[in-house]
Amino acid sequence: MTGQDWFVTDNGQCNSFKGMSQPGDSTQPYRLYRFLTDLEDVLNHITDYSLRLQAICPLVRKLLISSSWLQMMPLEPNAETGWEVTMLYDEPFFPLTVQLVAWAPGMTSPIHNHASWGLVALLSGQEKNTFWRRSPTSEFPDRIDAVGYRLLAPGDILCLMPDAIHQVEAIGDQPTISFNVYGETNYNQRFEFDPIHNTAKNF
Repeated sequence: MTGQDWFVTDNGQCNSFKGMSQPGDSTQPYRLYRFLTDLEDVLNHITDYSLRLQAICPLVRKLLISSSWLQMMPLEPNAETGWEVTMLYDEPFFPLTVQLVAWAPGMTSPIHNHASWGLVALLSGQEKNTFWRRSPTSEFPDRIDAVGYRLLAPGDILCLMPDAIHQVEAIGDQPTISFNVYGETNYNQRFEFDPIHNTAKNF
């Protein structure tokens, strides 16, 4: 599965991402357990979040290319909430979460940050990501401004810095399904933003 790699800064700038060189082709499938082992090696050796994302992005690309089972997993948005999450890996006391996320057509997420580095790889459907940046004033310390947006197609990977603020909208008439990888979340710094009232609350 080919696509474009994008990098979103803490200030909401979304730029084409030139990651590290792609891992070499292998005659063996790149299985999830190998991906997780490679991820652990990255976490142990690279502490800078931007450099981590540079190292992890080609690993996610390699997994997408090799693991057709990701496209075959039965995942549908919940009829009541409009979204659904399937956890692929979440080990207690280890700073890594891997999941599949489905959004129903027309669903829009709250405006939020993740308070962690993260990667979102779109497997199917179309997704609009709108990006925001903090723009505090003395009266409204949680004020944010919209910066721009990016339309994601299957195969695209979005790399997010911990303070990147975005809103996800499933566009088109098909559900979106994405493969998501996140580091350890600092929940005290994860927020849902309200640009109308210039407020933020823990999310």
